Amino acid sequence: MIEAVPLHRDPAPPPVHVAIIMDGNGRWARARGLPRTAGHKRGAEAVKTAAESAMQLGVQYLTLFGFSSENWKRPLAEISDLMGLLRYYLRNELNYLRKQGIRLRVIGERKRLAPDIVDLIETAEHQTVDNYRLTLIIALSYGGREEIADASRRLAERVAAGLLRPADIDEEMLSENLYTADIPDPDLLIRTSGEKRISNFLLWQSAYAEFVFVDTPWPDFSREDFAEALREFRRRERRYGAAGA
Repeated sequence: MIEAVPLHRDPAPPPVHVAIIMDGNGRWARARGLPRTAGHKRGAEAVKTAAESAMQLGVQYLTLFGFSSENWKRPLAEISDLMGLLRYYLRNELNYLRKQGIRLRVIGERKRLAPDIVDLIETAEHQTVDNYRLTLIIALSYGGREEIADASRRLAERVAAGLLRPADIDEEMLSENLYTADIPDPDLLIRTSGEKRISNFLLWQSAYAEFVFVDTPWPDFSREDFAEALREFRRRERRYGAAGA
């Protein structure tokens, strides 16, 4: 069992929820003269490092941007390789998740995923539902705009059926219809590999998140990189629109 290791000399609590845009697999591979598939494989291995780091550092929820709705535009061979990696890890890491007390959640449009992958996801979610040390959320076939549009459609259907008045729709109600309805909003959003954009990731949920952009490519993202991002988070003053001290 992985024990929590607090950040030394820093009494401030860690963020409850950290979200990460895992960027840089292709560039990591290209810099080493390797195919993109090698970068994706190394990036998949880095997920375990991130999950273990989150538990050691006291984070309760970790959301990773695994495959966006826009990623379906990539070459078919690359998509096939990515889906193969997904199948492999869903089959082979379930015992690890159970042993470590990690609950797996997957958010996104499952209808675009192959039926066997959906079955593997549902099995993993069901078998880890009682785990509580860390909730690991993987965003697959996910897009923030589509998520908001989907929530809006569900509310519109209720209005059309006479079950809801438009005037009663508020921010809380819309939040309750997102994929993350029962998950706290992220406190910290990290993007690796030097890019400084959020790429349609958790658009609604990140309204008040702190953003940290690091140059390290995702395959090399270490516990120390994670810890440094948390230290940067603790240096921020979170005002939520109010005046500063």
